[in-house]
Amino acid sequence: MDSPLADRIRPQSLDDIVGQHHLLDDGMPLRNIIEAGKIPNMVFYGPSGVGKTTLASYIAKRTNRSLRRLNGTTASTADIKNIVEELNGFDGMNGILLYLDEIQYFNKKQQQTLLEYIENGSITLIASTTENPYFYVYGAILSRSTVFEFKPVGKDDAINAVMRGYAFLEEETGLHITVDDDAAAHIAYACGGDVRKALNAVELSAAATKPVDGKLVITLDTVSRLTQKSAVRYDREGDEHYDLLSAFQKSMRGSDPDAAILYLARILAADDLPSACRRLMVCACEDVGLANPQIIPIVKAAVDAAMMVGLPEARIPLADAVILVAQSPKSNSAYNAINKAMADVSAGKAYGFPRQLQNKHYDGADAKVKGQFYLYPHDYPDHWVRQQYLPDGVKDSVYYVPGENKTEQAYKAYWEKIKK
Repeated sequence: MDSPLADRIRPQSLDDIVGQHHLLDDGMPLRNIIEAGKIPNMVFYGPSGVGKTTLASYIAKRTNRSLRRLNGTTASTADIKNIVEELNGFDGMNGILLYLDEIQYFNKKQQQTLLEYIENGSITLIASTTENPYFYVYGAILSRSTVFEFKPVGKDDAINAVMRGYAFLEEETGLHITVDDDAAAHIAYACGGDVRKALNAVELSAAATKPVDGKLVITLDTVSRLTQKSAVRYDREGDEHYDLLSAFQKSMRGSDPDAAILYLARILAADDLPSACRRLMVCACEDVGLANPQIIPIVKAAVDAAMMVGLPEARIPLADAVILVAQSPKSNSAYNAINKAMADVSAGKAYGFPRQLQNKHYDGADAKVKGQFYLYPHDYPDHWVRQQYLPDGVKDSVYYVPGENKTEQAYKAYWEKIKK
C-alpha cells in the first residue's frame, strides 16, 4: 500500500494500457514488435505520465527479461557496468532490459559507454525522454534505436483509467466506492493527459473522503479542491513550453481569436506572463506589421499595463491585445525585408557606402571623383530626388515588397506616382 496507485495498478496486457492507440492498437507496428518478442533498442519520446515506464515494464515481463531501471539525472557509468556484470549471474540468463529514464541528462561520454553495450547485445535499451530525442540523444544511439512518440492521453481514455483506479481501490479496501460522473470527468480533464497524475488524484480523493456505512462517495467538490492546478502541464525548459508558445503565436498569425485566447489562458494558468507578452509583441510586429502599423504601440501599451498590474488582472489587457492582433489584417513584408537584408550582410555583399551618403569629410588621394554630391531631398518637388542609397555590391537589390493590404498599397501608389 506504500507504493503509489499508478504502480500498484500496472496493466497485465497491452489492452490494459491507456491511450497510445497509434502504437498499441491491433496491427500497429509497436504492438506487432512486442507480440513477436524480438525487442530492438528503442527510445520512447513523450510527456510524463503517458505510459512509457508502464510499457517498458510490460515488455520486460512479456519477454521474460530482467528489468533494470536507471534515471539519467542520478545514474553513473558505474551503474551501467554493474548492470552488465549481472549477465553472468542467474538474473541475466534471459537477457537484461535496461530502462533508462530521462536519457537527455546523460552526457556524451555516458551515452558512448551505453553505446558499447547495446552494440554488442549485452543489454537491450529502452530509453525514455520528455525532450525531442533528435536534439538531446547521441546520434550513434539514435541510429541503433527505433524512436516511438507517445502522446498525451485523451479525455475518454483518461476517464477509463480513473474508473479503473477506483475499482482497484474498491477491491483493495473492501469499501464500496461511488463516483459522481462530474467528478470522474473533472479528474480526467485536470490531469492534462497525464494518467499518473489522474491516478494520484483518484487515490488522494479516496483518502480525503470519509467512509459512511462502508461506502465512499467521491464528489466533484472533493476532487475540485484537490486538482485545482493539475491541468497545467508546463515545463519551461521542455517541448511542452515551446509547443504552447508556438500554438499561441500561430493562432494569432492564422487570425483565429478563439484558439489564440485559449492558448493565452493556458500560458497564464502556468503563471508565465513574460512569455505571453513577448510572443504577443513579436506577433504584432512580425505578422501584422505594416498592414496595421498602429497596432505596435497599442500592443506595447497593453503589455506594459499587464506587466504593471500583474496576474490575474493582466489577463484583461492581454486578451484585448490578442484578439486585436488575431483580427487585424496581416503583412510580413517588413519581416521578409529585414531577413533578406540580413542574409546579404552575412554573405558579405553589403559593404561600404555610396559616397554621397557618407559623413562630410575630405576624399582620399585615390578618389577618382572628389566631392560628396549629396542631394538633399527636401530641396526637390515632393521632397524626393533620385540617387543611389544602397552600397555598390547590392545596388539593384529589392528587400521590401509591399503587402497586399490597403495601408501598404496606398503607400505604394503614392511613391509610384512620385517616382515615375
